[in-house]
Amino acid sequence: MYRSLVKSTAIGMLALLSACGLPLDPLPEASVQQPSQSGSVQGFTPIEARQAFVTVKNRVEPVAERTCKSRTKGGNCNFLIRIDPDRSAPPNAYQTIDKTGRPVISFTQSILVRIANQDELAFVMAHEAAHHIRGHLFRQQQNAVAGAVLLGGLAGLAGGTAAEISNAQDLGAIVGARSYSKEFELEADALGTLITAHAGYQPSVGVKFFYRLPDPGDRFLGTHPANPERISVVNQTIARYGLN
Repeated sequence: MYRSLVKSTAIGMLALLSACGLPLDPLPEASVQQPSQSGSVQGFTPIEARQAFVTVKNRVEPVAERTCKSRTKGGNCNFLIRIDPDRSAPPNAYQTIDKTGRPVISFTQSILVRIANQDELAFVMAHEAAHHIRGHLFRQQQNAVAGAVLLGGLAGLAGGTAAEISNAQDLGAIVGARSYSKEFELEADALGTLITAHAGYQPSVGVKFFYRLPDPGDRFLGTHPANPERISVVNQTIARYGLN
């Protein structure tokens, strides 16, 4: 009976994940959502986008690195901020760690031409830097491991087969990785607001990028908070620190 309960719970969780349209990668990169097609604006041309990218990078990167050094203990704060060379990559900006432990922030070419101005570009860049400074990828991995151990252990106690235990571990990793995803995004929004302002840009203008994102709503195990909640966090941070 206990085994069937665990199995039915796992099936239910998988159904919920499928209904939310979540990717099956248990450790997704920290990233912004893709802008909606209907919400596009007349932004940069491809040439203007690259010029703006260099300008914004030169102002945001040193601020992000100073912020990183002041808020972390011995962490790698040598950011590599780059344009993804894959022209076919969908609109996205994301933060990863390379093999040497260096934090990498990547912008796809398709998202650059959908950003309206340098303030929005700075805000997105600062948001991704904030993910690294707050240690979100590492914390996400810890949550994934904890989830895998928990559900895998339950499956084992229930007498599951090796395949069932493996599936339970995979499911646990997915659930664990997503358990605090929304909180991580809000943390990155708040710290990203400060980095944007300290780099000389206006977060009150940059946050308008959210108005063109498809609103994910308050979905169970969704990776991003509802857009109004994110905008509220940015505006509260602006008011708290007297920015703009």
